[in-house]
Amino acid sequence: MIEVARVTKKYGGKPVVEDLSFTVRPGIVTGFLGPNGSGKSTTMRMILGLTRPDSGTILVDGVPFAEHRNPLGALGALIEAKAGHPGRSAFRHLEAIAVTAGIGAARVREVLDIVGLGEVAGRRIGGFSLGMTQRLGVAAALLADPSSLMFDEPINGLDPDGIVWMRKMVKMLAAEGRAVLLSSHLMSEMALTADHVVVIGQGRLIADEAVSSLVQRSTSEGVLVRSPQSEELGRLVLSAGGRIVGEPDGSSRVDGLTAAELGDLAAAHGIRLHELVPLRASLEQAYIELTADSVTFRGRETSEPQYSRSGTANAVTMETR
Repeated sequence: MIEVARVTKKYGGKPVVEDLSFTVRPGIVTGFLGPNGSGKSTTMRMILGLTRPDSGTILVDGVPFAEHRNPLGALGALIEAKAGHPGRSAFRHLEAIAVTAGIGAARVREVLDIVGLGEVAGRRIGGFSLGMTQRLGVAAALLADPSSLMFDEPINGLDPDGIVWMRKMVKMLAAEGRAVLLSSHLMSEMALTADHVVVIGQGRLIADEAVSSLVQRSTSEGVLVRSPQSEELGRLVLSAGGRIVGEPDGSSRVDGLTAAELGDLAAAHGIRLHELVPLRASLEQAYIELTADSVTFRGRETSEPQYSRSGTANAVTMETR
């Protein structure tokens, strides 16, 4: 179990992490989410003892990580995949780590097989692809069979088959009773993998709850509609107090009206609908809503067409959320 209690870290007098508390419990996958610059990397470095907090405590199985007699057996971590000498083979890289914890060569070969690198154990890691390097980092995290695991963006560079493998492996590790902290910017993958999420923004806790609970609180439900009379439909939606946004595939998203209300409205005015689908809230939408005021780095982009009150589609420039 990983316990973060009222932790604060400042750089140049500015808080990067501020009064942050959460717990990563055994048996579940906890997603660690937040915009760029939110303090996730600093928090993970503090968990590993690589960065010292200014105040607060961080415990792994009840003890600060650096004070464990067998730290690799307490917490296995993948933070920086490119962390080995490029001239070493995959086997020699892991063997060097294993020796520090009294782990034998048999376990090195075992974890290489677990992550799918057994056949390239003799190859130099400097020639590995990003996906292979990620797998090697996971193997290093598993070496001492730790009770807790922490992965930072573990699916970077993996192909679709590798992503499915990683998802299944992370869930299996949690099912074995381990505490798993998983950081990623891919909300669709997090929704499939995590049971619980911790969301931070500008160094402070925003949410700490089950994925299902977070999604249920989202207000982002809408309706997907497709019609050959999109301009007339756009005017009707606006007059009824709704909002309609055109999508690149020719469909439109309607907010402020239910599917039943929109269908009745179209029928009453003789507008044909080729598609009418209620849209359910997603983890991505819930996350965007939660962190809207915590985004540090913003860009500007042109949104999809929005219907004016005349019913014509206009492109508007808006700040990304």
